[in-house]
Amino acid sequence: MKRGKKYVEAAKAIDRTTAYEVPEAMALVKKVAVAKFDETIEAHIKTGCDGRHADQQIRGAVVLPHGTGKKVRVLVFAKNAKADEALAAGAEYVGAEELIPKIQNEGWLDFDVVVATPDMMGVVGRLGRVLGPKGLMPNPKAGTVTMDVTKAVQDIKAGKVEYRLDKTNIIHVPIGKASFTEEQLNDNFRTLLDAIMRARPSALKGQYLKSITVTPTMGPGVKISTAKFA
Repeated sequence: MKRGKKYVEAAKAIDRTTAYEVPEAMALVKKVAVAKFDETIEAHIKTGCDGRHADQQIRGAVVLPHGTGKKVRVLVFAKNAKADEALAAGAEYVGAEELIPKIQNEGWLDFDVVVATPDMMGVVGRLGRVLGPKGLMPNPKAGTVTMDVTKAVQDIKAGKVEYRLDKTNIIHVPIGKASFTEEQLNDNFRTLLDAIMRARPSALKGQYLKSITVTPTMGPGVKISTAKFA
């Protein structure tokens, strides 16, 4: 794969054979984010889990202290008083059955997170084929199926991110923007990692965290030492 000049130049700042301590890694990942826009910084955490086994699945959510730097649009499936609550909490869109054809037939997906009250899951379930593959299906483990829609919406707006294993047993989570300070990225990363460490499946034998890399949207990755988190 041919890389652009900026990428090649930025990559020179990183020693590929080194796993850096967290503060140094955050300084480096900011340094190699040289695109003309404010790049998202992502953490990629390779685990020793086997997601094919239900008892080795990892899924949850955590509120990053400094948010993600991204404006998040929230859709809430709720009725009556709960719908009013969701709007008051700052949800961009609130509705019920009437949203099904808009999403199913018109391909409307102008939202980033979906929250639902438990009584609406029968309705939302009809959208499984659309929302599921995009990772938008509400889930109790992520706190997006709840009667407390006020807290759910406020947490999401404050910087709540979901983490889960992909098919290759890697967790991918945004931890901020290149414009964040090193301290902000550091805080967000450590908060995320604390949550993932607590989520370690008891059924897992052997090494939990195999590798951790932080990358800007367009730049090279920076490896982080897993020694302190083993």
